[in-house]
Amino acid sequence: MKAIMSRSIGGPETLVLDEVDDPVAAPGQLVARVRACGVNFPDTLIIEDRYQFKPKRPFSPGAEFSGVVETIGDGVRSFEPGDRVMGVSRWGSMAQKIGVDASRCVLIPDKMPFDEASAFILTYGTAHYALKERGALRSGETLLVLGAAGGVGLAAIEIGKAMGARVVAAVSTTEKATLAREHGADCAVIYPTSPFDLSSRRDATRLFKEACHPDGAHVVCDVVGGDYSEAALRAIAWDGRFLVVGFAAGIPRISLNLPLLKSCQIVGVFWGPWLDHSADHLTRSAAELLEWYQNGKLRPCISARFRLAEAGDAIAQLAARKAMGKIVIDID
Repeated sequence: MKAIMSRSIGGPETLVLDEVDDPVAAPGQLVARVRACGVNFPDTLIIEDRYQFKPKRPFSPGAEFSGVVETIGDGVRSFEPGDRVMGVSRWGSMAQKIGVDASRCVLIPDKMPFDEASAFILTYGTAHYALKERGALRSGETLLVLGAAGGVGLAAIEIGKAMGARVVAAVSTTEKATLAREHGADCAVIYPTSPFDLSSRRDATRLFKEACHPDGAHVVCDVVGGDYSEAALRAIAWDGRFLVVGFAAGIPRISLNLPLLKSCQIVGVFWGPWLDHSADHLTRSAAELLEWYQNGKLRPCISARFRLAEAGDAIAQLAARKAMGKIVIDID
């Protein structure tokens, strides 16, 4: 089969399209012919050995996919050849076939196209875990989403609205603000460009506070990090929950007097290892998400598509923070 391979540490330009052996379904696994692969921020890190997981080279990046089951290993009861599935794997999806634990896969609804399925389970799963399991978001609360025009950001907007929250989207451009409102945000703010000096830090804090009036943000979903985190934390409500999801702008430095003054929580969100603790976690989360999808409450936004041979370009576009919504690689 053909696969995009990382054979040396480096950026997207180091990736190569290779011929490699087809995977074989081990016990508890299935092999799927991949139809589409979603591109995510960890893909930009894992090829540079900057992610929490460092697979042995050579390996194929790609953490989420959609496709059709070809074979199943011993002990697999929930799937059979011919099933349409979407799934998550820390790497390996930028290939024509993938072997993956069956517990990391979900059946695709009949009316869900492969491209949307490949852009769904990791992105919406992360946002769902963040807001429901870690943030305990309640109806009527205010949710502030940083990086709201990205994949997880747009998913957080839609899930926040499905859970009854008032959603404030924080983005870097007018175009991204328009997209966030189209996906349900009640209002959008355009924050200044980092790095922040004292004046721009105060400007960002003021913008967040004005948008989250009168009490502040009960939940902050931060997929950006960097200088934006402390500005958002200063706009949090009493007893609020600050969700640490990602660091597209770098790992932030937080003054720990702020959680004390607001009696708020800073909560880590790491979806993948949460799935490892119970096979039921993915099943339950996916069931609610797919119900919302079929009711029209969730609408994956695919802003760009690339061929398999162009996977490096897709990762480069995401790394440059030029993408809105999700980037998808069409394998066939």
